[in-house]
Amino acid sequence: MMNGVLFIALLVVWQEKSDGGEPTVLPQASAAYANRPPADSEVEPLGSRQRLDYQQWVTLLGQELATMAAKNPDHLTILLGDSLSLWFPAELLPGQRVWMNQGISGEKTQSLLTRLHLLDVADVDTIFLMIGINDLIWGQSDRQLLANYREIMDYLVTYHPNTQVVVQSILPHGAETATWESRNLLLDLPNERIRRMNQSLQTIAKDYDAHYLELYPIFSDGEGNLRPDLTTDGLHLNRQGYLVWRAAIALYSQLELP
Repeated sequence: MMNGVLFIALLVVWQEKSDGGEPTVLPQASAAYANRPPADSEVEPLGSRQRLDYQQWVTLLGQELATMAAKNPDHLTILLGDSLSLWFPAELLPGQRVWMNQGISGEKTQSLLTRLHLLDVADVDTIFLMIGINDLIWGQSDRQLLANYREIMDYLVTYHPNTQVVVQSILPHGAETATWESRNLLLDLPNERIRRMNQSLQTIAKDYDAHYLELYPIFSDGEGNLRPDLTTDGLHLNRQGYLVWRAAIALYSQLELP
């Protein structure tokens, strides 16, 4: 079924691109962030948020989530992860859900573990989790990354047993075409290693009776690298990349999530 989801996602994005228009987004509550990375080259600032240190980010996210939790919305859905989640354009998040963006730039599995308790104030319907690329880039072993990932899942199934968790695969990087400032670190990380890691993440999702959304194929080119038309620098996504991701989330939600 997932092969069909990915194929349809590509068709949806191709149609939107060929029509030259924006995707149709059903009404939704505002997400935590409206800021996003550039569609081409100009960076949109985060305003005062860009001066926050990690702990200040955590505190702010906790406050925002507590404020939303007090409203007790239906279908509260969390984007949980690193900068790829953080920069997801709020207006592109699929409708019929109340979205909260709980991404932090540079996030790793170990630090994510320390802030999962922030979720405990809310009745969360669904969590879309993407984490791990920063672990791999900055030298974490596969064994430790997967151990941390299992701890994350242990926490979520223990303290949020009624929450649907969607484990999303780690995306490829652009390899030789990347222009990211730490490009040398990407070149030391073969995309084949990311593919193997995703196989392990799929196993973990199955072990915890969670959902698994394989995104790697629709973001990769014929050589298994991140498609140049979907990225700003070989690591982060441009608007077209987020359109692909949005289509995959929307279709997966319709087909797989009650």
